[in-house]
Order: sequence, then structure tokens, then C-alpha cells
Amino acid sequence: MTDASLPPVLQLRVVVEAADYDAAVEFYRDRLGMPELIAYAEGGDDRVAILDAGRATLEIASPGHKRVIDELEADGKPSPHIRLAFEVVDADGTTRRLAEAGALVVAEPVITPWRSLNSRLDAPAGLQITVFEELEDSEERAMREGFGTDAERD
Repeated sequence: MTDASLPPVLQLRVVVEAADYDAAVEFYRDRLGMPELIAYAEGGDDRVAILDAGRATLEIASPGHKRVIDELEADGKPSPHIRLAFEVVDADGTTRRLAEAGALVVAEPVITPWRSLNSRLDAPAGLQITVFEELEDSEERAMREGFGTDAERD
């Protein structure tokens, strides 16, 4: 029996296998700045770190929208089927810091039509990531043509 006052999903956790575990933890925890909530070690190479990513969302994009994002963020270079996006307060500075920590900059920060500053990087653990900084709040964005929710369009 479930409690009707609780949402059906309480957390989104993305699980990534990292061949170089230490480098991946150092990059995401220490360089990107995701606090470690907990870590487990059973011995040998059996280790896991659970990092706090703040609020989690699942962005589901159509193939056409994925192409548009790839064109805007990365000069048309296609992204993989799954890409992680991290909202930060300083996209330029974070992009520089992550590049210094070993990430490969796929595309420099660019202002998108939806008023965010986005960059694309190849990061440890074989992940391609977007770093984005919101340049206007969701209320401002919702007032502009073409923005809103699918539920509002139905």
C-alpha cells in the first residue's frame, strides 16, 4: 500500500560504470562540485559513491529536438542517446574548470533561443555532458511564444 500524499517517484539516480573510478569521482565530486551523500566499499574494486545532483529531472526529447539541441549547443555534432545536463551558476567558469580537470570541450558556451548559456563536454566515465546556466527564470520563459507545457496545448 502506498501513501497517496507521497509522489510515486522520490528520486532519479543515474548509475554510471567508471573504469577509472577515482578519476570520475574526483571530476564530478571535486571539480563539478557534486557533494558526496554516501559511499560504500566492500573491498577491492567494489566501490560506489552517490553524489548529490540537486533537483533531478528526466528530459525526454524527440529525435528532431535532439538534432536542434545538437545544432545549437555543439555545431551539429551529434550527442549520444543519453547525455547528462547540469545546471550551474556560471557556465563559462564551470566549462573552464572542467576542461582544466580533463574534460574535452566539444562546444564552447553559447546562448540558446530559450535563454540559457550551454556548453558541451566529453567527461570522465564516457559521459557527454551539457553545462547550462539559466539566463531567465521559468516564469519569464513561459511568457514567450513557443514555450509552455504539452498539457497547456491539449
